[in-house]
Amino acid sequence: MGRVLFASFCVFALTGCYAASVDTGRPPSAKVISKPWAACWIFGLVPPPKVMTATECPGGVAKVETQRSFLNQVVGAITFGIYTPMQIVVTCAEEQHSGIGDVDPSLHLAKDALPEEIRDTFRAAAEEAVRTGEPVYVAIDE
Repeated sequence: MGRVLFASFCVFALTGCYAASVDTGRPPSAKVISKPWAACWIFGLVPPPKVMTATECPGGVAKVETQRSFLNQVVGAITFGIYTPMQIVVTCAEEQHSGIGDVDPSLHLAKDALPEEIRDTFRAAAEEAVRTGEPVYVAIDE
């Protein structure tokens, strides 16, 4: 009886799907990158290769979802955890136009500024951004 109970527990424990999701808060676009069999090794200790999104998602990433589907887990069990594939789905974000060209810069910096002047200008910009919670633009004058 104990063995049957233990075997039943193992079957149910191994059939669950592992999943993780990261939402960046950006509005999603229709572009989706899917890798249904991203190769992980040794129970996931060796992660899958990076999903290069820079060229395919010019507006950035809205959401990243990873999961081990039932079939991924079956393959992992057959290989005794040596090869443990996972599914990765990346949803690209909509491109947002910042309109930076239309904004008057808050601070100006000479093109031939000394390193100390550059440091002080960007420090002032960072402090102003923290104080106001708004972006601070630095213009480099010709």
